[in-house]
Amino acid sequence: MYRAMTTQVPLTQGRATLNPMTTARDSASSERGTAPSPVDRWDEADDTTGSYALEERGALRRVAGLSTELADVTEVEYRQLRLERVVLVGVWTEGTQVDADRSLVELAALAETAGSEVLEAVSQRRDKPDPATYVGSGKAIEIRDIVAATGADTVVCDGELTPGQLTQLEKILKVKVVDRTALILDIFAQHASSREGKAQVELAQMQYMLPRLRGWGESLSRQAGGRVAGGGGIGTRGPGETKIETDRRRIRSRVSKLRREIAGMATARATQRSSRDRNATPSVAIAGYTNAGKSSLLNALTGAGVLVENALFATLDPTVRRAQSPDGREYTLTDTVGFVRHLPHQLVDAFRSTLEEVAAADLLLHVVDGSDADPLGQIDAVRVVLGEIDAAAVPEVIVVNKVDAMTEDDVLTLRRALPGALWVSARTGAGIDGLRELIAARLPHPNVDVDVLVPYGRGDLVARVHRDGEVLSEQHEASGTRLVARVAGDLAAALEEFAAPVG
Repeated sequence: MYRAMTTQVPLTQGRATLNPMTTARDSASSERGTAPSPVDRWDEADDTTGSYALEERGALRRVAGLSTELADVTEVEYRQLRLERVVLVGVWTEGTQVDADRSLVELAALAETAGSEVLEAVSQRRDKPDPATYVGSGKAIEIRDIVAATGADTVVCDGELTPGQLTQLEKILKVKVVDRTALILDIFAQHASSREGKAQVELAQMQYMLPRLRGWGESLSRQAGGRVAGGGGIGTRGPGETKIETDRRRIRSRVSKLRREIAGMATARATQRSSRDRNATPSVAIAGYTNAGKSSLLNALTGAGVLVENALFATLDPTVRRAQSPDGREYTLTDTVGFVRHLPHQLVDAFRSTLEEVAAADLLLHVVDGSDADPLGQIDAVRVVLGEIDAAAVPEVIVVNKVDAMTEDDVLTLRRALPGALWVSARTGAGIDGLRELIAARLPHPNVDVDVLVPYGRGDLVARVHRDGEVLSEQHEASGTRLVARVAGDLAAALEEFAAPVG
């Protein structure tokens, strides 16, 4: 159906098997009957010095295997009625060809999550994206031919396009053009379910849309008639306001309203956190790359029963559940939104109040998908976002999940790179007990020793000591319960009047 390539990038459960030693051929050159571009020396070139030969740097490389077309004909007709058919376009300026292919594989997974059908993928090596058309005018024409041949109706670019690049590409390609940022925003809009989540996503979309508004046809005409003869009527002639100016004004007004709403929700969330702080309840946050298994881990630790799905950004709204350590102490466990490479800054700003749950935590469980092709790259991408939300100083524990899907070689390689990590499988339960023990050891411990005799009528204080402190010994005597424990300062003050007599 499509032109063959010697380099295959198959999609298997969202993970690609990539081989940087394979070669590709410029299909456009072969159709013209000219010699194909010699791109088989990619692995020999220095990716960071730009030492590529001119013909190599000018090649538009077809990436085979990134197709989500269904083999079941009965489902194909249904999907073609409702899904957009897309061609992926990538420009890689640094790193290796393997890194570029991984980025396109992830883009294909994002497109499929958004409900699209990936038909074709192409990538191009450049020093930097073309400021006018992202890929250059000549390559844009080649992509237009690919779009026409595949019957695609949308082109998705693996990067954030400027308003000018977006406009120029649509003029050349004659189809809708979407960049990586808009694609992620669309996925968030589909998956947001709470009032706060919907408001945060809408704010991010509005901020993205504002500089990219464009007028079409009569949209640029003056609403009040302007200087057009006979237009607008008596008393209304003048410069007036264009439709695009009206849209911008309405978007700014909506952004202001959304900011006020989110600020109110952030206040309520801060009140909940302060209540947990007053009760001296330690907090543990689960963070990590999207689809790393964070929600599955939350379910394994607490039995929360939150949504678990093998999809990107399946969970957006934070979930807070109480858990208990093996020594009986209670703590809260918070599941947060997943991260991704080049997470749009609009989303980071909009979700800042939600992500503050991570920054305010006493311990961070950084969940990594051990079965992914580039787990170390996932860790770096997550830490970039953690730095943006001032959470880099939170004590971190690397938790490598999905070990049941890893090969022995992958485990050995990753163990050398992550010597202090904990290895678990949320699906099978392997390593979960060890994770509970580690959490108990890393949580902040009370620092005041008490020896009290609590009357039986104050069972509430005994319960607080068990819940928030560490009970070293407990005896039931005639006048009450004798406790030797380690508690926080506020609880020690409440217990002071019940200090046990010495001797």
